[in-house]
Amino acid sequence: MAIQISPSILSADFAHLADEAARVPSADWLHVDVMDGHFVPNLTLGLPIVESLLKATTTPLDCHLMIEDPDRWAPAYAEAGAGSVTIHAGAANAPVRTLREIRRHGARAGLALNPAEPVDPYEDLIGEMDMLLLMTVEPGFGGQRFLDLVLPKIRRARELLDTRDASVWLQVDGGVSDETIERAAEAGADVFVAGSAVYGAQDPDGAIESLRAQARKASPLA
Repeated sequence: MAIQISPSILSADFAHLADEAARVPSADWLHVDVMDGHFVPNLTLGLPIVESLLKATTTPLDCHLMIEDPDRWAPAYAEAGAGSVTIHAGAANAPVRTLREIRRHGARAGLALNPAEPVDPYEDLIGEMDMLLLMTVEPGFGGQRFLDLVLPKIRRARELLDTRDASVWLQVDGGVSDETIERAAEAGADVFVAGSAVYGAQDPDGAIESLRAQARKASPLA
């Protein structure tokens, strides 16, 4: 399983998003946090900005919808051209239908769980997703500290994915840095969202390469 790094533009300069995307040419994805001020207390950007960013970069967009009613809005992000669209299990009323709609529009479908949400109740949905996202902070704001209490859940998720469908990616989001990525990789994650650890570095692209190397070294999957 390849190690992938998805820098979060939540930590980038919103006034120059095209330029910020160009600063990380080695990124596997650009992680786009869509927050509506309801499901989480923060308000960021929405579909029009995603559509504009799609025209400005060839790096695929990894859209993480922290919004109410993702059943209504998620398919539009896939239809617009996002490479991956992730919805939160706690916000979706019809997750299976929505995950299938995301796929139908040509994007990878992801399901996200907050730190306190267990993995096992969603085991039967593994076949409906392309990626499982485990939040390693409470969603809503960048720059938070990595929650080590999620590590056992990452290990459990890896067990379930390897048993049911090894092609499903396991992403972690929140507090990923050079101090924490090895722990998450050792536990079984293979896709890493990093915000301030990338865009807060003097050399963002160099930071990506460094994080990728650390994860590969620690990962039992690499």
